[in-house]
Amino acid sequence: MKKISLKWLVLAAGLVALGAQAQERVRIGFMSPITGPQAGYGTDNRDGAALAIKELNAKGVKIGGKPVIFELDVNDDVADPRQGVQVAQALVDKKVRFVLGPYNSGVTMPASRVFSDGGVIVLTVASNPRITQQPNQSNLFRIGATDNQLGAKMAVYAAQDLKVKTVAVIDDRT
Repeated sequence: MKKISLKWLVLAAGLVALGAQAQERVRIGFMSPITGPQAGYGTDNRDGAALAIKELNAKGVKIGGKPVIFELDVNDDVADPRQGVQVAQALVDKKVRFVLGPYNSGVTMPASRVFSDGGVIVLTVASNPRITQQPNQSNLFRIGATDNQLGAKMAVYAAQDLKVKTVAVIDDRT
């Protein structure tokens, strides 16, 4: 599988947004846990997205001969599904056409329905395999491995490389 950098995905979002509306500013939505117990993951993701956008803006990207400025619209979903749905609706209401996030599967599942209805393109790191198996999700893309893929690789590594004989599995039902 080819590796695609976040910078190119943001640029592609700009092309999509400009194709739909002639504008010089392209707002990229971002949602992740910025506060709460998982804030470390969310702030790392936010900072990576901000850096990618800063680098693109420094290059002076032009689309159709017009200079384009990308803006990151940062939103905190606190890793809470209810908050995630509210954030998703707020982004749809602001007419954001492209979103990086959500981070969590538990937030992505309900928020993805709002994004689908709003026609928003979504790149999520959520790992639950069901995320991309939902109906009407042609606008949702996973940018990381699924739980099944991750679990299988971790099991092989533990058995072959670490020679682990006994394991425990913790399931929080999410």
